Amino acid sequence: MEPLFVRPEIALDQFLPIFIVSTLVLVFGVAYAASVTLSKMGYLSKKWFYFSFVFWILQTYSLYDLAIRIHSNSFTQKTLIITMIAYLFIPHLYFRFISDIDNRYEK
Repeated sequence: MEPLFVRPEIALDQFLPIFIVSTLVLVFGVAYAASVTLSKMGYLSKKWFYFSFVFWILQTYSLYDLAIRIHSNSFTQKTLIITMIAYLFIPHLYFRFISDIDNRYEK
């Protein structure tokens, strides 16, 4: 049988850096979502809202670094970057919809 997918093997000495970078993607993503959410809800000051973009930038860089380390092809890298751009706008759209719904049914 021929293999369906041909992928490069990850070197054993790269396992720990890949694990750390993928963990940073998750940590920075949670920090971005939490800081945007808490600042929009009023639990944190508006300074945290602008600081949350630093977490998004760090998450995007970590995801790009992860894609390079695991030898992703160019299509996958472009898809990940497009996903990160969408992740930048999704929390804002969510709170926009919530505020519109509150305004509509508040009357």
